[in-house]
Amino acid sequence: MPPQSTLRRQLLRRRPISAPSGSGLHRTIGPFQLTMIGVGGTIGTGIFFALSAAVPEAGPGVVLSFLIAAVTAGLTALCYAELASAVPVSGSSYSYAYATLGEFAAWAVGWCLLLEYAVSGSAIAVSWGQYLNDLTQRLFGFAMPATISAPPGSGGYVNLPSAVLVGLCCLLLVRGAKESALVNTVMVLLKLAVLVLFVAVGATGFHSAHLHPFAPMGAAGIGTAASTIFFSFIGLDAVSTAGEEVRNPRRTLPMAIIGALCVVTAIYVAVALIGVGAQPWTRFRGQDAGLSSILAEVTHAGWPALVLSVGAVISIVSVTLVVLYGQSRILYTMSRDGMLPSVFARVNPRNGTPVFTTVVVSVFVATLAAVVPLDVLTDLTSMGTLVAFAVVSLGVLILRRTAPDLERGFRVPGYPVVPLLSLAACVYLITGLSRLTFLLFAAWLALALAVYLLYSRKHSQLETPAPTAPTAPDAPSRTTSSP
Repeated sequence: MPPQSTLRRQLLRRRPISAPSGSGLHRTIGPFQLTMIGVGGTIGTGIFFALSAAVPEAGPGVVLSFLIAAVTAGLTALCYAELASAVPVSGSSYSYAYATLGEFAAWAVGWCLLLEYAVSGSAIAVSWGQYLNDLTQRLFGFAMPATISAPPGSGGYVNLPSAVLVGLCCLLLVRGAKESALVNTVMVLLKLAVLVLFVAVGATGFHSAHLHPFAPMGAAGIGTAASTIFFSFIGLDAVSTAGEEVRNPRRTLPMAIIGALCVVTAIYVAVALIGVGAQPWTRFRGQDAGLSSILAEVTHAGWPALVLSVGAVISIVSVTLVVLYGQSRILYTMSRDGMLPSVFARVNPRNGTPVFTTVVVSVFVATLAAVVPLDVLTDLTSMGTLVAFAVVSLGVLILRRTAPDLERGFRVPGYPVVPLLSLAACVYLITGLSRLTFLLFAAWLALALAVYLLYSRKHSQLETPAPTAPTAPDAPSRTTSSP
């Protein structure tokens, strides 16, 4: 164990606030594509599947649950926008924490992000099999057996479709960020069109009587549902993981984060309101492919539900794609900083992507999706997301004091009230999560501490800077390597 003074220095040392000069990643993503990455990584399981889990907790009041989650995400999005414009690098809130709170805080946040992305990717992939079954049933009259298509613990043993989905997304990401962003943009536009169709058609079956009682579980139920569905906003964090692959990042990152939030909030609230108005809230529990079932009941016709099933299948593909992209970039950044083995920072010189990292992430996510129950996955994702969001809000407060003259392409309005409100809202939602989630999260952080003490603190680039480059994290010699 190092002396206390040395350990303290290691825990609190901060990374220089600058983009790496020799990044192997290619700047190929524009503002619209980046906004679509945020929308694509957000709109998906949260509305196509989690509605079936959240409505039984809150009743029709789930509309307020989405609003509470959206307000929290909105406050945090403003903080993300400022930090993204000031620290335009990959790594999301991990990089922001490294520049503001110190190395161990950054390591803990990065560890949370790895959990958040891996678990959310698994939760998203698990639900794909349900909508795929609904689609094949409507088209061809058959469905896969529940043993290989249902979530583990809910009738399934090994979720095969989720593993196939992750594998397909992995192949696309390996080809390159530009190609992945283009495919994602097309899928996002299709899913938005499908959700607009749901709102338009579902409104014809809207009955105000379905909204009574509005909050059968009281305010506590609304808060619990908000905590559960918060993982639906993970796509906002995914935008900031693209910091080194975006053209003009100081302007593009804030624009994409705020734009994605506006689109996502409008869609979530509209779909939730129409959903609980078109069907009694008591029927949502355990309902597979819930939105398709609602349309089939409202229209008494097959084509709207069929179109929605197609949209859901496409939507979940795009979310999985963005989540895998985000986690691979976080691993890449942590490895480049020396916090993880250097193999994770290797970039293929031909397509400019971290191929090895993408494959490892995909294998891990596919394994979780195949064997872990869905409710455990969603709550752990919400915990990781909320912790990361809270750190971003705290980072804005600290960076304003420690680097007031730093160039910022965007400044949080209403400072310091907005970051403080964001921090408080995140803490409020964290308190609504289950005891099991807290225990699993504590175990994950204990593992993070062990890895940091045994490996990361000794291999950090801030511990062993290159002799010719005093700011080692920015040195190109450690930024890239060939596979």
